[in-house]
Amino acid sequence: MQIINWAGFVERLLFFEQYSHEPYIATLRFWISILKDKQANLSQIEQRMPLGYAALNVMESHLKDRDFFAGNAYSVADIALYAYTHVAEEGEYDLSTYKHIKRWFSRIESQAAYMPIVKI
Repeated sequence: MQIINWAGFVERLLFFEQYSHEPYIATLRFWISILKDKQANLSQIEQRMPLGYAALNVMESHLKDRDFFAGNAYSVADIALYAYTHVAEEGEYDLSTYKHIKRWFSRIESQAAYMPIVKI
């Protein structure tokens, strides 16, 4: 019998979100859609875009055979990763080929306490 430390696994996912996901996905969204200053940040965008896709690829692969990130149950890891991933297209990431991530979006959005982000 395999024993998995789910708390430790969730913690690793939260570190992944902070260090391998957020600096690339969220930052590009901020520069492009919030500040509307793509040209001023073009060299940084070109450097960060592949790293954002690398994070998306890790997520897509992980979701290939599971519904959620930790223990196949909805957790804080899903909440943390969903936040910027579901708006990644606002940073000009093309999510059209990420079918597992798209299905995961639907599962997150069907949670009883789900609240969409409202643009101000």
